[in-house]
Amino acid sequence: MLRVEGHKHLFREDSGAIVNTDTQKYNEYIRMKAERKRQREEIEGLKNDISEIKSLLMEIINGPRQNSTRINEQDV
Repeated sequence: MLRVEGHKHLFREDSGAIVNTDTQKYNEYIRMKAERKRQREEIEGLKNDISEIKSLLMEIINGPRQNSTRINEQDV
């Protein structure tokens, strides 16, 4: 492999591909990628929680949904 001029961690393979040998930067990239994934999952969970809260509030305001099963006092 030949070093790419002006770049300490970049090398060119015989195939022409550029290879980055900076393992510290690579590990930082992997860590940041995992952090973004965790944040996306947390946001998705919060969206689901808000949707559930909204549904419950609508049920409080409008009464129970038509398709939900309720036990009438007479049936007890």
